[in-house]
Amino acid sequence: MSAPRRPRRHYEYVDDGPAIYVDSFATIRREARLDHLPANAERLAVRMIHGTGQVELADDLVVHPALVPAARTALEAGAPILCDATMVATGVTASRLPRDNDVLCFLGDPRTPGLARDFGTTRTAAAVSLWEPLLDGAVVAIGNAPTALFHLLEMVADGAPRPAAVIGCPVGFIGAAESKQALVEFAERHGVDIPYVTVRGRRGGSAMTSSALNALAKEQE
Repeated sequence: MSAPRRPRRHYEYVDDGPAIYVDSFATIRREARLDHLPANAERLAVRMIHGTGQVELADDLVVHPALVPAARTALEAGAPILCDATMVATGVTASRLPRDNDVLCFLGDPRTPGLARDFGTTRTAAAVSLWEPLLDGAVVAIGNAPTALFHLLEMVADGAPRPAAVIGCPVGFIGAAESKQALVEFAERHGVDIPYVTVRGRRGGSAMTSSALNALAKEQE
C-alpha cells in the first residue's frame, strides 16, 4: 500500500490548527454581544458559539452568576460528569479534565428500558434516575432530551441530591424551550438555587453542551 499523499491545492484556506482556533475566537469576540453575561463566563460563551457557528447564540444565553466557579471547583475536586446522551459524553475533551473525571451516561444501562416502561417516560429521562447516587456535587450536562432536564428538575424538587452545576441545553421542538425556562425559574419556584447555563428557545444540542463543558473544565482557551 502506497503512502498517502496530499492533493494539489485547489483552494485558499487556513490549515494551521492553532491559528484556526485563535482566529475563530477573535472573530467571535468581534461579532458577538457578550456584555450581558457574567464577566467570568466570556470564555464559556465563546466556546459555545464556536461549537455552533452561531454568533447570535450569545443573545439567548443565560448564565447563572455562580456557574463558572461552581462547575470549575467541582471538576477540580474530581466530581463526575453526568451526561444525558453518548454524543455529549464523547464530545468531552479528556485532556481538559482537571482530575481525569468520570464522564458517565446511563442511556445504555440495562436497567434503563425497564425504568422507562415503569415510569411511562423516555429512556433518556429514565436514565437520569440512575444518576441519583452520584448526583451530589456532580456536573450535569444535558444536550439532547428535554425530558431528561425536566426529570432532573423533578428529582431535585422532590429532594434528590443537588448537582454542583447544570449545563442544560436540550435541543428540539417539543419541550426544549419549556424545559430550559423551567431551569431558569427553578430557584424561584422551588427555592433550590443550582448554578446553570442554558440557551433560550429551541436551540441546543450535544456539540453546544460538550463545548460548554470543555470551557468549564479548563480556564485556558
